[in-house]
Amino acid sequence: MMEYPPHIITILLATALAAVSGLPGLFIARRSSAGQRISIVMMACAAVLGVGAALAGLRSGPTVALVFPWPAWGEQATVAVDALSAFFLVPVFAMGGLGAVYGWGYWRQESHIANGRKLRLFWGLTIAGMATLVVARDGLTFLMGWETMALSAYFLVSAEDRVSEVRGSGWLYLIATHLGTLGLFAMFALLRMAAGSFALSPPHIGQTGLGLSTAIFLLALLGFGLKAGIMPLHFWLPSAHANAPSHVSALLSGVMLKMGVYGLIRVTWLLPDPPLVWGAFLLLLGVVSGILGVVFAIGQHDLKRLLAYHSVENIGIIVMGLGLAMIGRSLGRGDLVWLGLAGCLLHVWNHGLFKALLFLGAGSVVHAARTRQIDQLGGLARRMPWTAGLFMIGAAAICGLPPLNGFISELLVYLGLLRTTGIDPGPSLAWAAVAAPALAMIGTLALACFVKAYGAIFLGSPRGAAAERAHESPVSMLAPMGILALGCAWIGLVPLAVAPRIDRAVGVWADGAASGELQVASLAPLAEVGTMGVALLLMAGAGAWLLARRMRAVDAPRVVTWDCGYARPSSRMQYTASSFAQTLVGLFGWVLHPHRHGDGVTGIFPGPARFDSHVDDVVLDGKILPAARSAQRWLARIRGIQQGLTHHYMLYILLTVVAMLVSIMPVKDLLTRLFSR
Repeated sequence: MMEYPPHIITILLATALAAVSGLPGLFIARRSSAGQRISIVMMACAAVLGVGAALAGLRSGPTVALVFPWPAWGEQATVAVDALSAFFLVPVFAMGGLGAVYGWGYWRQESHIANGRKLRLFWGLTIAGMATLVVARDGLTFLMGWETMALSAYFLVSAEDRVSEVRGSGWLYLIATHLGTLGLFAMFALLRMAAGSFALSPPHIGQTGLGLSTAIFLLALLGFGLKAGIMPLHFWLPSAHANAPSHVSALLSGVMLKMGVYGLIRVTWLLPDPPLVWGAFLLLLGVVSGILGVVFAIGQHDLKRLLAYHSVENIGIIVMGLGLAMIGRSLGRGDLVWLGLAGCLLHVWNHGLFKALLFLGAGSVVHAARTRQIDQLGGLARRMPWTAGLFMIGAAAICGLPPLNGFISELLVYLGLLRTTGIDPGPSLAWAAVAAPALAMIGTLALACFVKAYGAIFLGSPRGAAAERAHESPVSMLAPMGILALGCAWIGLVPLAVAPRIDRAVGVWADGAASGELQVASLAPLAEVGTMGVALLLMAGAGAWLLARRMRAVDAPRVVTWDCGYARPSSRMQYTASSFAQTLVGLFGWVLHPHRHGDGVTGIFPGPARFDSHVDDVVLDGKILPAARSAQRWLARIRGIQQGLTHHYMLYILLTVVAMLVSIMPVKDLLTRLFSR
């Protein structure tokens, strides 16, 4: 009898435990919190088992696949855990457990009687669906996990379905995810044509022609790109992330988007000999998504929409790394493969950490102030010091600042892009190096955006009653945020600790594309970067301690700051998010097309004035909705044929049958014979 590695069985057990974690609550009274307690315990157990088994899978070698008969499909369901699957399973189970604990304080059953049980049921099913598709080794099992994830996430997004805006976001997400699924159906059909089965194993070299391979690649880019939120396929993402409960937003952004990335990585692994243009196209898409994502984030004044556009930005960075790896694979350059995919995969982990932290921080703000509007907040650092500190860690990490984790993954992509300038012999790749300054521009704009957001939310004075009544969140919400912040610091300070795990995951995809025994640590100065990060942290801590000690020792009088002659400064004199970002929004006005409201302050003795601005989505509001409205107006012209009369519908059927008969008649031959007489 064949023995299977214990970590595979453990992962399947954790997946099943997550899937049923919401079921007990359905049989307990709505007003009771017992169901939520049971769900949290079950999800926490699933998280501990899943993360532990996934880390064991990252340390082990190739594994034996488990095969289950599926007579209804005429195929076999196959699951296995290699290092690439294990790498993606870690954030799936980790965020599943942390989000469930966070929900105890943020989404208590007593306060959400109408939807609390539904949310926990579909939370567990979403985690189980993601885990299933990651371990699947055949197309049908993959699609089963994919659809479980996609449909369950719809119910999470539309948890508060009594609100019209939430319902609209849910329907938009549902349409987008099913468009992507249709693309995946076509892609798996073509893969079966190429390989002879639905098994997710690489076809033999030469078995797949370039035309068929390109069709598979483009369909994969459509289906997985819609889920990942690559621009311009991101149109569903801002509203879904903004209107979902905040811990759901953290799951969507930190984990579910990466299922699109995983699918794209897995499918490109199946295709032999990719042409150079594939990698170049991915690199271009990554640059466009990264720059436009952060530019649109700058123009947002809804905190969660701002974070949603930063998800588009960071997916762009991930796709840049994958594009660089594809270029290296096309040219047989192992160093580009290793640095590009290592940066891509590490940023998957990093983005899962700091973006989940930021969304949970936003949830803490919403929980305390009951608003997402940045211009209605201010001064929260004094009322919510723990949330403010943890949010700052996430903001610094997403901006790629040392000594945190975002700096490490972006460094790997930088190093890979800079290596493209020195490739010899071979085609010139100086054009690929242009992505390096684009990546620097993304980081700079992200820093400006979070200076705006953090300053307007946590610094200064409260701008209204929402900020005045704010209070610190409970420990059940702060503890998951603290764990995510520790993860950001750990990877940033000790990058060598994750390097072997990255090497194993990259090795699965690289296969024979990389020459020699390559390692991340041999291509990037991770030890030196870690040492410098620790030194920077110690210097910052010593400086803060000395400053605090000096301030306590000096008995200086407390006075107000220079107020430009105003005797009584008020919160209205602070920069708002609109005014702070006005210059940058104007600089990118050619793509943002901002809408300004109010004339601002004019005259020597101005009266009360108002100024604000908002930015619509260039794809959804600029293209898709106008096209849909035009189609609706055109279709309204033929609505008269729907009169509800049976004899009219019988006539339509008769005309359709006649048209079909005419279409199969040899009309051309009949006309030729007729006119030849």
